[in-house]
Amino acid sequence: MEIAQRTVTANGIGQRVRVAGPPDGTPVLLVHGNASSSAFWEPLLRRLPATLRVIAPDLRGYGDTDRAPVDATRGLADFADDVAGLLDAPGLFPADARPVVVGHSLGGGVAMRLLVDHPQRVAALLLEAPVSPYGFGGTRDLDGTPTSPDFAGTGAGTANPDFVARLAAGDRGADAPTSPRNVLRTTYVADPATLAEDEELLLDSVLSTATGDDNYPGTATGSAHWPGTAPGERGVLNALAPAHFRIADELIAVAVKPPVTWVRGDADVIVSDTSLFDLAYLGSLGMVPGWPGEADCPPQPMVGQTRAVLERYAAAGGAYREAVLPGCGHSPHLERPAEFVAELLALTGAAATT
Repeated sequence: MEIAQRTVTANGIGQRVRVAGPPDGTPVLLVHGNASSSAFWEPLLRRLPATLRVIAPDLRGYGDTDRAPVDATRGLADFADDVAGLLDAPGLFPADARPVVVGHSLGGGVAMRLLVDHPQRVAALLLEAPVSPYGFGGTRDLDGTPTSPDFAGTGAGTANPDFVARLAAGDRGADAPTSPRNVLRTTYVADPATLAEDEELLLDSVLSTATGDDNYPGTATGSAHWPGTAPGERGVLNALAPAHFRIADELIAVAVKPPVTWVRGDADVIVSDTSLFDLAYLGSLGMVPGWPGEADCPPQPMVGQTRAVLERYAAAGGAYREAVLPGCGHSPHLERPAEFVAELLALTGAAATT
């Protein structure tokens, strides 16, 4: 596929989008994850057939889209509203298009929000290593029960300050575990060799992240509960916190239920029942001091929560498929591209017949 880039004004901000495929092709919308940009999809775009019309935006505060602030109290709705604005932007999709929406990590939560808010505009969902429908961290069971009343241990206060500083400085080195390059190599994928010749492109994407109170990571507040920090009201990590992003019941109740395919790697260390980004799990390993124990603050069962919600979605009239890729990490489209493309084409084929 030939890939072009253009800037489109939608939902009041300038959004940079990657565009590929013929205008009348089967519509596909790609929504990237946290600390990345639409460039993260380039290795996938090279493998897709020219029968697809693919639109991949940079979300606000990433890539070359405006660094508009993120109102965390709306969960991921700011992002979803931006993406929804692209559905009818001139020159992107055909009129009244219903794309297959692919969401990676944070983008999976954006895709869920888009479905809930615009169910008639989504033909199918492909959720790639998505954030739990109960947000990131701070919940104890498959029903998303909070571990503390203020969702302590979630939000911007959980970000590693050295990683944030290195992001802001555009650090391209590999001299520390918290350097963006090493985080890319050790957490975005299970095997860094899969980054191959795309490593610099993908690192550019990570480094495009806007840092600060309004973007990544956002603001934090103190808490009387372990580990002493709770989510604020501004910025990306707070928008992912379960205090603000809890979409499970809305997803299950949506009137139009397109098919959902959930693709994940069983070696993912970001979205996992043993996530290395969940302070409760790190506390259980002794890596965060003062952990109050399993009874008070268990690790979040992220994978189990997503499965439980999708099972309820299916019981309410929808359909879902879970594809688990052995030995794969957080980015199946980079690590196992052939299998990922097969899942996507199966969804676009099903969508074209409905």
